[in-house]
Amino acid sequence: MKVITSLKLALGVALACVAGSSAFAAQTNVAVAANFTDAAKEIAAVFKAKTGHEAVLSFGASGQFYTQITQDAPFQVFLSADNERPKKLVDDGLGVAGSNFTYAVGKLVLWSKAPGVVKGEETLKQASFAKISICNPVAAPYGAAAVETMKALKLYDTLKPKLVEGANITQAYQFVQTGNAEVGFVALSQVINDKDGSRWMVPQSLYAPILQDAVLLKKGASNEAATAFIAFLKGPEARAIIEKYGYEVGKSS
Repeated sequence: MKVITSLKLALGVALACVAGSSAFAAQTNVAVAANFTDAAKEIAAVFKAKTGHEAVLSFGASGQFYTQITQDAPFQVFLSADNERPKKLVDDGLGVAGSNFTYAVGKLVLWSKAPGVVKGEETLKQASFAKISICNPVAAPYGAAAVETMKALKLYDTLKPKLVEGANITQAYQFVQTGNAEVGFVALSQVINDKDGSRWMVPQSLYAPILQDAVLLKKGASNEAATAFIAFLKGPEARAIIEKYGYEVGKSS
Protein backbone atom coordinates (compact mmCIF):
# COMPACT_ATOMS: atom_id res chain seq x y z
CA MET A 1 0.00 0.00 0.00
CA LYS A 2 2.86 2.35 0.82
CA VAL A 3 4.36 1.78 -2.64
CA ILE A 4 1.04 2.58 -4.34
CA THR A 5 0.60 5.68 -2.19
CA SER A 6 4.13 6.83 -3.06
CA LEU A 7 3.49 6.33 -6.77
CA LYS A 8 0.26 8.29 -6.57
CA LEU A 9 2.04 11.08 -4.73
CA ALA A 10 4.85 11.18 -7.29
CA LEU A 11 2.35 11.22 -10.15
CA GLY A 12 0.43 14.01 -8.46
CA VAL A 13 3.57 16.10 -8.07
CA ALA A 14 4.52 15.51 -11.72
CA LEU A 15 1.06 16.52 -12.96
CA ALA A 16 1.14 19.61 -10.76
CA CYS A 17 4.49 20.61 -12.24
CA VAL A 18 3.16 20.17 -15.79
CA ALA A 19 0.01 22.11 -14.95
CA GLY A 20 2.11 24.85 -13.34
CA SER A 21 4.41 25.24 -16.34
CA SER A 22 1.41 25.34 -18.69
CA ALA A 23 -0.21 28.01 -16.58
CA PHE A 24 2.80 30.29 -16.93
CA ALA A 25 3.30 29.71 -20.67
CA ALA A 26 1.12 31.65 -23.12
CA GLN A 27 0.77 31.95 -26.88
CA THR A 28 0.41 34.93 -29.18
CA ASN A 29 -0.45 35.26 -32.86
CA VAL A 30 1.97 37.57 -34.66
CA ALA A 31 1.51 38.97 -38.18
CA VAL A 32 4.96 39.51 -39.73
CA ALA A 33 5.97 41.35 -42.90
CA ALA A 34 7.41 38.80 -45.34
CA ASN A 35 10.84 40.46 -45.54
CA PHE A 36 11.34 39.73 -41.84
CA THR A 37 10.61 35.98 -42.11
CA ASP A 38 14.01 34.50 -41.22
CA ALA A 39 14.80 37.03 -38.51
CA ALA A 40 11.35 36.60 -36.93
CA LYS A 41 11.69 32.81 -36.84
CA GLU A 42 15.02 33.09 -35.06
CA ILE A 43 13.70 35.70 -32.63
CA ALA A 44 10.63 33.57 -31.86
CA ALA A 45 12.82 30.54 -31.12
CA VAL A 46 14.99 32.48 -28.65
CA PHE A 47 11.88 34.12 -27.17
CA LYS A 48 10.36 30.70 -26.46
CA ALA A 49 13.62 29.37 -24.99
CA LYS A 50 13.93 32.38 -22.68
CA THR A 51 10.30 32.91 -21.64
CA GLY A 52 8.42 29.69 -22.37
CA HIS A 53 5.88 31.71 -24.36
CA GLU A 54 5.20 30.84 -27.98
CA ALA A 55 4.90 33.35 -30.82
CA VAL A 56 2.86 31.81 -33.66
CA LEU A 57 4.05 33.60 -36.79
CA SER A 58 2.16 34.35 -40.00
CA PHE A 59 3.97 35.94 -42.95
CA GLY A 60 2.69 38.15 -45.76
CA ALA A 61 2.40 41.64 -47.22
CA SER A 62 1.89 44.45 -44.73
CA GLY A 63 -1.06 45.89 -46.64
CA GLN A 64 -2.87 42.55 -46.64
CA PHE A 65 -2.29 42.13 -42.90
CA TYR A 66 -3.57 45.63 -42.23
CA THR A 67 -6.79 44.83 -44.08
CA GLN A 68 -7.17 41.52 -42.23
CA ILE A 69 -6.64 43.22 -38.85
CA THR A 70 -9.31 45.82 -39.62
CA GLN A 71 -11.62 42.90 -40.45
CA ASP A 72 -11.14 41.30 -37.01
CA ALA A 73 -8.33 38.83 -37.79
CA PRO A 74 -7.07 37.14 -34.59
CA PHE A 75 -3.63 38.77 -34.51
CA GLN A 76 -2.29 40.26 -31.29
CA VAL A 77 1.02 41.70 -32.53
CA PHE A 78 1.81 43.22 -35.94
CA LEU A 79 5.34 43.57 -37.32
CA SER A 80 4.86 45.73 -40.39
CA ALA A 81 7.30 46.67 -43.14
CA ASP A 82 6.31 50.32 -42.77
CA ASN A 83 5.47 52.74 -39.99
CA GLU A 84 2.24 54.13 -41.43
CA ARG A 85 -0.02 51.10 -40.97
CA PRO A 86 0.86 50.49 -37.28
CA LYS A 87 0.25 54.19 -36.57
CA LYS A 88 -3.08 54.06 -38.39
CA LEU A 89 -4.12 51.00 -36.36
CA VAL A 90 -3.42 52.97 -33.18
CA ASP A 91 -5.30 55.98 -34.54
CA ASP A 92 -8.24 53.73 -35.46
CA GLY A 93 -8.38 52.24 -31.96
CA LEU A 94 -7.17 48.79 -33.03
CA GLY A 95 -3.64 49.21 -31.65
CA VAL A 96 -2.54 50.02 -28.11
CA ALA A 97 -1.63 53.71 -27.84
CA GLY A 98 2.10 54.28 -27.47
CA SER A 99 3.04 50.67 -28.25
CA ASN A 100 4.20 51.22 -31.84
CA PHE A 101 7.94 51.58 -32.39
CA THR A 102 10.55 51.05 -35.13
CA TYR A 103 12.08 47.61 -34.67
CA ALA A 104 14.11 47.63 -37.91
CA VAL A 105 15.11 49.82 -40.84
CA GLY A 106 15.04 47.83 -44.07
CA LYS A 107 17.40 48.01 -47.02
CA LEU A 108 16.53 47.48 -50.67
CA VAL A 109 18.75 45.38 -52.93
CA LEU A 110 18.79 44.62 -56.66
CA TRP A 111 19.73 40.94 -56.83
CA SER A 112 20.45 38.12 -59.25
CA LYS A 113 21.22 34.54 -58.29
CA ALA A 114 23.87 34.53 -61.05
CA PRO A 115 27.31 36.08 -60.45
CA GLY A 116 28.31 39.13 -62.46
CA VAL A 117 24.80 40.01 -63.62
CA VAL A 118 24.11 42.91 -61.27
CA LYS A 119 26.66 45.72 -61.61
CA GLY A 120 25.14 48.72 -59.92
CA GLU A 121 22.58 51.04 -61.43
CA GLU A 122 24.08 50.37 -64.87
CA THR A 123 22.25 47.05 -64.77
CA LEU A 124 18.97 48.94 -64.73
CA LYS A 125 20.08 51.46 -67.36
CA GLN A 126 21.24 48.78 -69.80
CA ALA A 127 18.15 46.65 -69.09
CA SER A 128 19.58 43.63 -70.88
CA PHE A 129 17.33 41.31 -68.87
CA ALA A 130 13.88 40.11 -69.97
CA LYS A 131 12.18 40.30 -66.58
CA ILE A 132 12.73 42.14 -63.29
CA SER A 133 10.70 41.25 -60.19
CA ILE A 134 9.22 43.53 -57.56
CA CYS A 135 6.55 43.04 -54.92
CA ASN A 136 3.18 44.76 -54.99
CA PRO A 137 3.97 48.46 -54.38
CA VAL A 138 0.53 49.10 -52.87
CA ALA A 139 0.60 46.26 -50.32
CA ALA A 140 4.35 45.95 -49.70
CA PRO A 141 6.68 48.86 -48.78
CA TYR A 142 9.67 47.22 -50.50
CA GLY A 143 7.69 47.29 -53.74
CA ALA A 144 6.96 50.98 -53.22
CA ALA A 145 10.69 51.57 -52.59
CA ALA A 146 11.56 49.71 -55.81
CA VAL A 147 9.18 51.88 -57.85
CA GLU A 148 10.53 54.98 -56.13
CA THR A 149 14.08 53.93 -57.04
CA MET A 150 13.26 53.38 -60.71
CA LYS A 151 11.48 56.72 -60.88
CA ALA A 152 14.38 58.50 -59.18
CA LEU A 153 16.67 57.08 -61.88
CA LYS A 154 14.12 58.07 -64.55
CA LEU A 155 13.89 54.44 -65.67
CA TYR A 156 10.43 53.40 -64.54
CA ASP A 157 8.68 53.89 -67.89
CA THR A 158 11.45 51.96 -69.65
CA LEU A 159 11.43 49.08 -67.17
CA LYS A 160 7.67 48.84 -66.58
CA PRO A 161 7.03 46.36 -69.44
CA LYS A 162 9.67 44.05 -67.92
CA LEU A 163 8.19 43.99 -64.41
CA VAL A 164 6.81 40.83 -62.83
CA GLU A 165 4.98 41.49 -59.61
CA GLY A 166 4.75 39.27 -56.54
CA ALA A 167 2.12 39.66 -53.85
CA ASN A 168 4.89 40.11 -51.28
CA ILE A 169 8.67 40.28 -51.06
CA THR A 170 8.96 36.50 -50.68
CA GLN A 171 7.35 35.99 -54.08
CA ALA A 172 9.55 38.69 -55.62
CA TYR A 173 12.57 36.75 -54.35
CA GLN A 174 11.16 33.45 -55.59
CA PHE A 175 10.72 34.82 -59.10
CA VAL A 176 14.47 35.36 -59.29
CA GLN A 177 15.34 32.16 -57.44
CA THR A 178 13.29 30.05 -59.88
CA GLY A 179 14.53 31.85 -63.00
CA ASN A 180 11.22 33.53 -63.86
CA ALA A 181 13.09 36.85 -63.60
CA GLU A 182 16.81 37.39 -64.10
CA VAL A 183 16.96 40.17 -61.51
CA GLY A 184 14.70 41.50 -58.80
CA PHE A 185 14.30 44.08 -56.07
CA VAL A 186 14.41 42.23 -52.75
CA ALA A 187 15.22 42.88 -49.11
CA LEU A 188 18.85 42.68 -48.02
CA SER A 189 17.79 40.27 -45.27
CA GLN A 190 16.78 37.71 -47.91
CA VAL A 191 20.18 37.58 -49.60
CA ILE A 192 22.53 38.60 -46.78
CA ASN A 193 24.08 35.12 -46.76
CA ASP A 194 24.09 34.61 -50.54
CA LYS A 195 27.69 34.09 -51.66
CA ASP A 196 27.10 33.03 -55.26
CA GLY A 197 24.84 35.65 -56.79
CA SER A 198 25.37 39.33 -57.48
CA ARG A 199 23.70 42.34 -55.89
CA TRP A 200 23.60 46.09 -55.68
CA MET A 201 22.76 47.82 -52.43
CA VAL A 202 20.39 50.51 -53.65
CA PRO A 203 21.53 53.87 -52.22
CA GLN A 204 19.09 54.99 -49.57
CA SER A 205 19.04 58.41 -51.20
CA LEU A 206 16.90 56.88 -53.98
CA TYR A 207 13.98 55.84 -51.77
CA ALA A 208 12.33 56.89 -48.54
CA PRO A 209 13.62 55.06 -45.44
CA ILE A 210 11.88 51.74 -44.88
CA LEU A 211 10.97 52.21 -41.23
CA GLN A 212 9.50 48.91 -40.04
CA ASP A 213 7.25 49.39 -37.02
CA ALA A 214 5.73 46.93 -34.59
CA VAL A 215 2.51 47.49 -32.66
CA LEU A 216 0.71 45.69 -29.87
CA LEU A 217 -2.86 45.23 -31.03
CA LYS A 218 -5.83 45.68 -28.72
CA LYS A 219 -6.51 41.94 -29.00
CA GLY A 220 -3.13 41.34 -27.35
CA ALA A 221 -3.30 43.98 -24.63
CA SER A 222 -4.15 41.43 -21.93
CA ASN A 223 -2.16 38.56 -23.44
CA GLU A 224 1.01 37.90 -21.46
CA ALA A 225 2.85 36.38 -24.44
CA ALA A 226 1.97 39.32 -26.70
CA THR A 227 3.19 41.96 -24.27
CA ALA A 228 6.29 39.89 -23.52
CA PHE A 229 7.07 39.50 -27.23
CA ILE A 230 6.88 43.25 -27.79
CA ALA A 231 9.25 43.79 -24.85
CA PHE A 232 11.61 41.07 -26.09
CA LEU A 233 11.72 42.63 -29.55
CA LYS A 234 13.20 45.77 -27.98
CA GLY A 235 15.87 43.87 -26.05
CA PRO A 236 19.52 43.15 -26.85
CA GLU A 237 19.04 39.54 -27.98
CA ALA A 238 16.42 40.45 -30.58
CA ARG A 239 18.38 43.52 -31.68
CA ALA A 240 21.48 41.38 -32.32
CA ILE A 241 19.45 39.02 -34.52
CA ILE A 242 17.87 41.93 -36.40
CA GLU A 243 21.29 43.43 -37.16
CA LYS A 244 22.63 40.02 -38.22
CA TYR A 245 20.10 40.01 -41.05
CA GLY A 246 21.31 43.34 -42.39
CA TYR A 247 18.78 45.69 -40.86
CA GLU A 248 19.55 48.83 -38.95
CA VAL A 249 17.97 48.84 -35.52
CA GLY A 250 15.38 51.54 -34.99
CA LYS A 251 16.45 54.33 -32.68
CA SER A 252 13.26 54.05 -30.63
CA SER A 253 13.58 50.32 -29.93
